[in-house]
Amino acid sequence: MAPAATADLPAQFTATRRMTAELAAPLSDADATVQSMPDASPAKWHLAHTAWFFETFLLRDHLPGYRLFRDDWPFLFNSYYEAEGQRIARDSRGVLSRPSLAEVLDWRAHVDAAMEQLLDDPALAPLIRLGIAHEQQHQELLLTDIKHAFFSNPAGPAMWSAPSQAPAETPGQGWWRHPGGTVPVGHSGEGFSFDNEGPRHRVLLELFALADRLVTNGEWAQFIADGGYRTPSLWLADGWDWVCRQGIVAPLYWRGDEQFTHTGWQQRNAHRPATHVSYWEADAFATWAGHRLPTEFEWEAIAVDHASDAGNQLDGGAPPLPQGGGGLFGDCWQFTRSAYLPYPRFRPEAGAVGEYNGKFMAGQWVLKGASCATPRGHSRGTYRNFFHPHQRWQFTGVRLACDL
Repeated sequence: MAPAATADLPAQFTATRRMTAELAAPLSDADATVQSMPDASPAKWHLAHTAWFFETFLLRDHLPGYRLFRDDWPFLFNSYYEAEGQRIARDSRGVLSRPSLAEVLDWRAHVDAAMEQLLDDPALAPLIRLGIAHEQQHQELLLTDIKHAFFSNPAGPAMWSAPSQAPAETPGQGWWRHPGGTVPVGHSGEGFSFDNEGPRHRVLLELFALADRLVTNGEWAQFIADGGYRTPSLWLADGWDWVCRQGIVAPLYWRGDEQFTHTGWQQRNAHRPATHVSYWEADAFATWAGHRLPTEFEWEAIAVDHASDAGNQLDGGAPPLPQGGGGLFGDCWQFTRSAYLPYPRFRPEAGAVGEYNGKFMAGQWVLKGASCATPRGHSRGTYRNFFHPHQRWQFTGVRLACDL
């Protein structure tokens, strides 16, 4: 974990905690308790787990005399930290009708007040910055998880009212070319990063090009009309098996000419980026289009010329939706064909926080960029998001690559 400056940490901490509450503000206690599938967690659990993180790794361990808000809550709100003991099964989080949403919000206020005593301690700055980044990740998860919960409701409820949107047009397909060669990848050590972003090392790239926009809904509809979900030669074997077993015929949240959003069912705009697709679908589409997915290193090599805080990213409590544009960051996380594996010389952090990323480096794929639900400023060119190949409830999309 890279060192973090302390000067702006109190403001960052306060802003992050406030945004989480703002995102959850439209939800009732019942809304916040629903768990619609094992991959998703209740909104109330996200609110509580992020409080647990600060209470456990900072207040409990570093504030003399601090007493836990409730002794039995760590069992309920630990996620996957084996070093922190037993915990409720992930797929059982939806049974937590108690504590109530109001009690969880009281806990968050209690943690915020206690944290004020630690925010100016330079020795704790790296751990506080990790806690902030951790909460930002859960802000995105809160949005994607509640979207799936509302989608699972036959009434198709809306979390927000639909904002007015200017009509969009699909720009022409252009390409960013790269000459290849030996390039440095991974975090340089300046500023915050997660442990899985380093160590920095060199890779050899061949000549390639990366598309200057994401694949659109209209292009995905063409893939469907051309039999994309019915043509086994387009699919990797495990992907075709998944399509057949699950009866997959379109991206998640598609229904006819509509798609489900945080504002309920809306007419699907053909010019907006396609999203909520799996790795299997992304790879099949790229094959159908006559191209391929980029490697994470190719994507990162192009990213050095792009601002990571640009594009359509999350700025507050408003419905996230891909809009389209020419930037590299924003709208959708972008699949690469790189397996999520450790970099050369990687070592997990010491202690329980070492479980954050390293133990998941198997059976998953790297995604790059940021989405419309990613808090602005959270991502970087070296950022490595990762999911299993069948998962698609996140804002995931496709940016094509080709060999030169």
